[in-house]
Amino acid sequence: MTLATPPSNFTDLGLIPPLLARLAELKYTTPTPIQAQAIGSVLAGRDLIAGANTGSGKTAAFALPLLQQLSKQLQASTSTKREKGNFVSGLVLVPTRELATQVADSIKSYAAHFNGTIKTTVVFGGVSVNKQMQNLRGGSDIVVATPGRLLDLIASNAIKLDKVCTLVLDEADRMLGLGFADELSKLLALMPSEKQTMLFSATFPEQVTALTDKLLIDPVEIQVQSRDASTVIQRVFTVNKGQKTALLTHLIQQHQWRQALIFVNAKNHCEHLAQKLEKQGINAKVFHGDKGQAARTRTLEAFKSGEIEVLIATDIAARGLDIAKLPVVINFNLPRSPADYMHRIGRSGRAGEIGLALSLIDHDDYHHFKIIEKKNKIRLEREQISGFEADDVNPELAADKPMAKPEGTGKKKRKQQADPDDEVWTGWKKLSK
Repeated sequence: MTLATPPSNFTDLGLIPPLLARLAELKYTTPTPIQAQAIGSVLAGRDLIAGANTGSGKTAAFALPLLQQLSKQLQASTSTKREKGNFVSGLVLVPTRELATQVADSIKSYAAHFNGTIKTTVVFGGVSVNKQMQNLRGGSDIVVATPGRLLDLIASNAIKLDKVCTLVLDEADRMLGLGFADELSKLLALMPSEKQTMLFSATFPEQVTALTDKLLIDPVEIQVQSRDASTVIQRVFTVNKGQKTALLTHLIQQHQWRQALIFVNAKNHCEHLAQKLEKQGINAKVFHGDKGQAARTRTLEAFKSGEIEVLIATDIAARGLDIAKLPVVINFNLPRSPADYMHRIGRSGRAGEIGLALSLIDHDDYHHFKIIEKKNKIRLEREQISGFEADDVNPELAADKPMAKPEGTGKKKRKQQADPDDEVWTGWKKLSK
């Protein structure tokens, strides 16, 4: 189900005055498509599966109606005091620490005119659990959490989920994937069976949409996919593997981007590439899971403010992070999952800004990039930069064992590689029992 004629302003969405006043202060004049289609359904208590591009306003689409529902519940209560026990009414689960902080900050901002009556708490790993336990005393109306830390707090009896009325999975495709399957299964078992459940993500692979019946009851389905070349310009450069770093250095020095976010696939690759760029006079910082939370927070804030111009990161920076007016994202390594390609490039071109997404691919990447194109229903021209042209065959291989050319020509077929999405959703079996 989708709404045929979404409202064109926030007042028509049925939002209450405290929220409308805050939206006016934030200069939110017109709802984005996902907000226009989702808010009314959430206020009506419907389950929801909502797909929209990164930077499209998904957080407000669930945060605003959630705050309104909780405000009305508090007003209807005969007592303004919360029930005894460390309970939570609205639970938002996210995959990364940085996204947890960002979502919680947004919710608190939208709640500015409720005069502190709605308590929002954020919990995530990598920092001391004691302060978070103190923040949860007396319960919270909304908790934004990463699954692992939430389970730790439950084990310590710092929070209970038996009064959850609303569950939101932000970056739902990742939350429902193999990496979070065990944790999510444990958390769902602790929540009431009757609750409102909402799934929000930029991408919903077929494996996810086929399994949402396990979590949702008669859901409203919304798909707002409008990212095109006018928002993010995607380009692909072929290059020999041994020249990738040299090409990256050339691009950074030639274009002198105000900021550049470079994605690699492993933590040690971050450090290695940063050292190589440093030798070429490019000061690059790294962002990955082995960094302490305080260091990660400082690095991200410095990058957002422009203090850091080049940031090399793993996919923990690919999901949900809002970096205003980021001019360029570069895939130095291709992501394993085709869905993560869209999340990566979505760090640029946000909120209507024009962004640039570059992928540097060598001979070993040709086949995988075709899978990425197929899954995301795109087709990009292969380009070359003068002085960094890729050879017709992989120079690292013997002459009698050539790899495929960029367009996959040649009579001898390469061995078919496994679809990188095949294993991602096997963890769903545990949720489906």
